[in-house]
Amino acid sequence: MSRPQDPHRPFFSFGNPFRMISPKGSQLSPRLLSLLNAFEETLAERLRKLNPKDKNDILSLTWMNYAMDSLCETHTGIKTLITDLELPVTDWDEKWIDIYFDISVKLLDICIAFSSELSRLNQGHLLLQCVLHNLESNTSKKFVQVRSSLDSWRKHISSKNLRFQNCRSILDNLVESLNLPKVKNSAKGKVLMQAMYGVKVLTVFVCSVFAAAFSGSSKNLLDLDVPNTILWAQAYCNLQTNVNVKIRETFSGGKFTVLKELDAVDSIVKKLYPMIQDGLKPVEVEALQNSVSDLRTGAERLSQGLDFLAKEVDVFFKIVLSGRDALLCNLRASGAVTDPMLGTNVGEPTV
Repeated sequence: MSRPQDPHRPFFSFGNPFRMISPKGSQLSPRLLSLLNAFEETLAERLRKLNPKDKNDILSLTWMNYAMDSLCETHTGIKTLITDLELPVTDWDEKWIDIYFDISVKLLDICIAFSSELSRLNQGHLLLQCVLHNLESNTSKKFVQVRSSLDSWRKHISSKNLRFQNCRSILDNLVESLNLPKVKNSAKGKVLMQAMYGVKVLTVFVCSVFAAAFSGSSKNLLDLDVPNTILWAQAYCNLQTNVNVKIRETFSGGKFTVLKELDAVDSIVKKLYPMIQDGLKPVEVEALQNSVSDLRTGAERLSQGLDFLAKEVDVFFKIVLSGRDALLCNLRASGAVTDPMLGTNVGEPTV
């Protein structure tokens, strides 16, 4: 993805991200401390709710939809916090702006990859519909077409999406961005940077899990160490451990996918295929009817789950994009934009 209006902005290394919490410099007033605590308590609660009681629910499309919804709410929450802090863009350190633009363009890239994969997986629904339609006839000729459609479906869903080739490098850059700039003499800036740290940790976690699920590779799974002094640290560590361990166990079991609904449909297909291999025996008719019913239900559940998740990913994409637009407008209004290319409105992404 390329944006001519976004000049190259390298990541910066700022050392200890929690140097800003040291007693030196500006201290937090009761109001600022209350704003920060409220934000972090809300984040901790989201992390706890995201940690499923039943590990088998991990990487169901329902769980992934909730994870993306939590990410959307958290990004919306940081916008609200910035407003409550009454921290005008003219007071933003240039390094903060550099980091924000760099992170946001990478998030837009990874959203496009997620949307591409969700669309690709949902295309397989058409093949399953062909299977169901042909199975209604119960003729040998139709069974040949059913086998062909099932073969095509298996080949389609097991193929690799090239958009995920650069996913790990994007994730590594996002991890590098977790380091926070050193804040001097700005209590509001300290609150913003600490809150932003929580937003970025959740963002890296969700994107890492999604990338692992969609790419079919645990190499995209990241394990982050967060300081245990943070209010939401324990909730995050519990979530990360449960989710990452479950995903790695699933991959080690030899399954081609960790997506629960997709794996369920694949199991039905594996059961159905031998029944239509050499024609039906009388005793297999009822078993076939049951498998067809299971396939119809599973295919519909998979398609709906993919649709809902695609909509949630699109919501997140728009939140990130609108945030970039808002910052650019504020920079132009304050006269802080010196690069004419940076002052151009951000439009839809170029794929």
